Amino acid sequence: MFTVFLFLNYKYSPMKPTEFKAVIQQNGEINAAFVEFPFSTEELFSKKGQVRIKATFDSKVEYRGSLVKMNSDCHILGLTQEVRKQLGKSFGDEVSVSLIEDKEERTVEIADDIASVFNENPDAKALFDKMSYTHRKEYVRWIEEAKKQETRENRKIKMIEMILNGKKGI
Repeated sequence: MFTVFLFLNYKYSPMKPTEFKAVIQQNGEINAAFVEFPFSTEELFSKKGQVRIKATFDSKVEYRGSLVKMNSDCHILGLTQEVRKQLGKSFGDEVSVSLIEDKEERTVEIADDIASVFNENPDAKALFDKMSYTHRKEYVRWIEEAKKQETRENRKIKMIEMILNGKKGI
C-alpha cells in the first residue's frame, strides 16, 4: 500500500535574485544618483507602483530601498551617496545590481534617549509612527550622527519641533 499526494495549483517560486548591469545616472543637477531598472515590475513582482527591494551592488554593498516610477518610462533605483562612496563609484560608472523583493517589515531601532524624548511628547511620537520608514530612519540617523552630546541633545529637541510642525523628514 502506498500514498499518493496530489498538489493542485501548487506553484513553487524560490526568491531568485534579478540581476543586471546599469550605468549610474545623475538626477538633474543635484548630487543624487539612480540606475534604471530594465525589467517590468508588473511581470516580476505583479506591481505597477513602488516595489520595496533588497539590493546588492557589485556583490559587496547591501542596500534596502525601493524601485519607483518617477516621471519616467521605467522604474528606477536610487543610489545614496553612502552607497556610491562604499562602491568608489560616481555618475557614469557601471554597477552590477542583484535584487529581490523585500517583504520584511521595515522597522527603525530607536535609542533609549530618543525614546525618552518621545515618551515626554506623545503627540510627536504618534506623528512619527505614522511616517514612512524612510522618514523615521532619516530622523533617527540625523540624531545618531551627531558627534557631540550637545549636538545630539539639540537635534532631539529640533526633531520634536519639526515633527509637531508637520515636517516629514530632514
